[in-house]
Amino acid sequence: MTVRLCVLLWPYPGREGALLRYENRVLPLIAEHGGTVCSRDQVLRESDTDPLEVQRIDFPDARALDAFMSDPRRIRLEHERADSIARTDVLRLA
Repeated sequence: MTVRLCVLLWPYPGREGALLRYENRVLPLIAEHGGTVCSRDQVLRESDTDPLEVQRIDFPDARALDAFMSDPRRIRLEHERADSIARTDVLRLA
């Protein structure tokens, strides 16, 4: 069963560029696990409470999502993620 996600990302103050660079590196891995980045949009932020980026991602099933999450290449980038992303909300869509 397809796993559909909406991902919202907030940067640490002043780390917007680092967040975008991290996402540029990690998102291509999704396709290698059968997933699709359906959309990736930057938000016209009116305040720091708004996310910087909103993504819609589909995986063919939970195993593909798990494989992406446990990909050693993604895990090696965790320090970049931790240095740039203050908050992530992942919503599973119907």
